Amino acid sequence: MKTLNLKALEAELQKRLQYPYVWGRKQNNLWDGYTNFIYRTETWEALMPKMAKVVRVHNLNKRDLFNYTINRWYNFWSATAVEHIFTNLTQVTPTDNPKDRLVDFSIQNIPFDHKTTVFPKQFKKSWAYAKTHEKELIEWLYDNQSIQQRHHLKNRLFIVVFDKNGEHWKLKANLSLLKAEIEKYVSNFNPNKLHSLTFADNSQALSAIIWVTT
Repeated sequence: MKTLNLKALEAELQKRLQYPYVWGRKQNNLWDGYTNFIYRTETWEALMPKMAKVVRVHNLNKRDLFNYTINRWYNFWSATAVEHIFTNLTQVTPTDNPKDRLVDFSIQNIPFDHKTTVFPKQFKKSWAYAKTHEKELIEWLYDNQSIQQRHHLKNRLFIVVFDKNGEHWKLKANLSLLKAEIEKYVSNFNPNKLHSLTFADNSQALSAIIWVTT
């Protein structure tokens, strides 16, 4: 993974926060194809001419493409930053294969994928309940999230962001806070505190939640 300037990237991600978090449509392969330039675009300003070109070439609604693009860009670069934070810690070993969709890194020789997720309102239970019933939330997350290309039942660390004002998604831009909580978790990592899960096909996984709250 190339070196990231987390401070600079945090400033870029913050620029997205002035707009509401609206997708406008379900994520799909066609619109992912329209917006795959997000992977090569680190700055907010650089997105604008690329979006304008796609709107013109494919005759798309400008607002629809704007909403879709900024959400994909925001989520991708926040996730990239989180992986960078993990893999730059001495206790963490990056995967040998950066294209491995099942493993991002290992901690004490235990391989993990990672996913940052907002606290899901569809869970139907409170944050206080989830904090004391982590395994129940983890099982819900395995069942209900990443059911497309990144779906798997392997080891995963969930970084769950929760804001008391309900704008959980904005914490994905707070890389300083994410970094502090990840560093704290890794420095105190204890494999005996991982939750062990067994799925319907009898496969097993280890998982945990890193809570990031304001």
